Amino acid sequence: MATTAQLFEEPFDADEYIERLAWRTPGGGSKGGAEGFDPKKLLEEFENHIEELKQLDERIQRKVEKLEQQCHREAKEFAHKVQELQRSNQVAFLHFQELDDHISYVATKVCHLGDQLEGVNTPRQRAVEAQRLMTYFNEFLDGELRSDVFNNPDKIKEAADIIQKLHLIAQELPFDRFADVKAKIASKYHDLERQLIQEFTAAQRRGEIGRMREVAAVLLHFKGYAHCIDVYIKQCQEGAYMHNDVFEDTALLCQRVNKQVGEVFSSPEMVMAKLIQNIFENKLQAHVRETLETRPTELEQYLKNLYDLYTRTTALAAKLTEFNLGSDKHTFLSKLIKSIFSTYLDSYIDMEQQYLQTRSASILQRYYDSKNHQKRPLGTGSIQELKERIRQRTNLPLGPSIDTHGETFLSQEVVVNLLQETRHAFQRCHKLSDPADLPKNAYSIFLLLVEHLCVDHIDYALEIGLSAIPSADAKTANLYFLDVVQQANTIFHLFDKQFNDHLMPLISSSPKLTECLQKKKEVIEQMEVKLDTGIDRTLNCMIGQMKHILATEQKKTDFRPEDENNVMIQYTTACSKVCAYVSKQVERVRRSMDGKNVDTVLTELGVRFHRLIHEHLQQFSYNYMGGMLAICDVAEYRRCAKDFRVSLVLQLFDTLHALCNLLVVAPDNLKQVCSGEQLTNLDRILLHAFVQLRADYRSARLGRHFS
Repeated sequence: MATTAQLFEEPFDADEYIERLAWRTPGGGSKGGAEGFDPKKLLEEFENHIEELKQLDERIQRKVEKLEQQCHREAKEFAHKVQELQRSNQVAFLHFQELDDHISYVATKVCHLGDQLEGVNTPRQRAVEAQRLMTYFNEFLDGELRSDVFNNPDKIKEAADIIQKLHLIAQELPFDRFADVKAKIASKYHDLERQLIQEFTAAQRRGEIGRMREVAAVLLHFKGYAHCIDVYIKQCQEGAYMHNDVFEDTALLCQRVNKQVGEVFSSPEMVMAKLIQNIFENKLQAHVRETLETRPTELEQYLKNLYDLYTRTTALAAKLTEFNLGSDKHTFLSKLIKSIFSTYLDSYIDMEQQYLQTRSASILQRYYDSKNHQKRPLGTGSIQELKERIRQRTNLPLGPSIDTHGETFLSQEVVVNLLQETRHAFQRCHKLSDPADLPKNAYSIFLLLVEHLCVDHIDYALEIGLSAIPSADAKTANLYFLDVVQQANTIFHLFDKQFNDHLMPLISSSPKLTECLQKKKEVIEQMEVKLDTGIDRTLNCMIGQMKHILATEQKKTDFRPEDENNVMIQYTTACSKVCAYVSKQVERVRRSMDGKNVDTVLTELGVRFHRLIHEHLQQFSYNYMGGMLAICDVAEYRRCAKDFRVSLVLQLFDTLHALCNLLVVAPDNLKQVCSGEQLTNLDRILLHAFVQLRADYRSARLGRHFS
């Protein structure tokens, strides 16, 4: 294998190189197997190859030394060239400094010469200009304008420049000696001013922007420049308001005029500001006055119009901020809006309150009229307050109950209408109120909502509902108060949502927030007191109905049947009817309540139901079959109690079921049963009282177990 430097280029693998060398050597590889392997040939090949590698290394080394010598030589030559270039650069830099100094010297001389020439030329130009003006002044003094500049319409620009300067000079002259010439100059001044304005107007109608710019530049030094701007503003509005939408037309007009103003006038921001001010003080103000002061008979339409006009005006102002109107354009536009609406905004909140008061009362009255209901005045004063306190603490029905025929006197439609009117009022209040007055105005609207929704509607319905709850001993009772509770909860959720969504953003950063939250808390507490009172009295009525069923359906012989061997019923009729009634009332409570209130009310009802059954069972005497029937009744009551889904109630009936076992257990096992898991924690007096209900209490001497 020929040995060259290319064989050792990267990547180089020594093991692979040796393997390849051995493979190429006859007898050095594995081609002929173990017999074909000749180590002597392989050794000889390796020695020869090592010699070749040494020779290759010597050649490469000589080449490297030669290249290093060449590199050192070229480095010295390059360093020499760099030194020569540095010396040339220093010489060039010295020449540049000399040239710069010379240029500065010449420039100083030129500036000095220029100052001298200007010092000579300026007085000369002033003298020439003064002489020229004196010539023209003499023409006015003689009364005959002979110069072509005053008689050639094409030279009106030059004439304007001359007459403007003569006008300034004439103002300094004494009136008694030069009254006539001053009058002539003033007349020519006004005549040229009028001609320029006419020329500007004609150019504007022709759409000649260049000519308009020239004339405006000439008029800039005349007193009539402001009049020129007024004429431009008036003329650019001609034909701009052809549609019924003054706000859209204004936006389009300003968009179109903005570019033209920048091309014509030297101070376009002043012209645009004046145009917008003119539009606001004339077109918009007239439109607002026409819409609002021909005031609709209904306050609702007036408030809607005011809100719409103010909203569209502020939206238009926001669009106009895109244009260059000067440094403080936001303040400028705010003042324009205030100048239009200040009169209406000052009286806004009074009208809003008047409208809400009238509208809310109308909505409520229309609802009560549809129900053919004459609204009862709620009692006030110390007597009513005393009755309310007695009723809350004792649940006594003070005064006759009212038959509402199932009517709750609560309407979601009425509530939605009241909340919608209030929501619109909050929106108007947010837009139309001064930021400093916004929390106060929003609070006043909130108070009206509380008055009409919470007091006049919900609270009134609760009062009617409380009055309609029958007494606990009534034989029949239609318990509609739970329907009132259900609707009142739904309505209050809507009220709370509006409070958070629409009122809170308006008052969140003001002291009025505390007042609103306090007022809301008071309203909630007042309603909760009446709801709690009504629910408590309703539960009493339910228990009263159960008591009436038990009193009429349960016979004393039910638990002491004469023929103990012929008892076929699973539970008594009284038990069946009570359970049916309870299941119906439990379902009704679930429909009427939500959240934790369901468990709270059902727990209270379950406890009272258990107490009633417990007391009821203690009114009878039981033989063995009667005791078994009592156990069956309690088992059915316990099954009914499962519908409550309240662990406490189920636990109470489990204990009652265990107590009833004392009515049938064998006398010898009585002591063991009393020590059972469910009865061991009960008072022994209670256990004794149940055992005393057994018919065999005396004959079996059961009292000895409790002595």
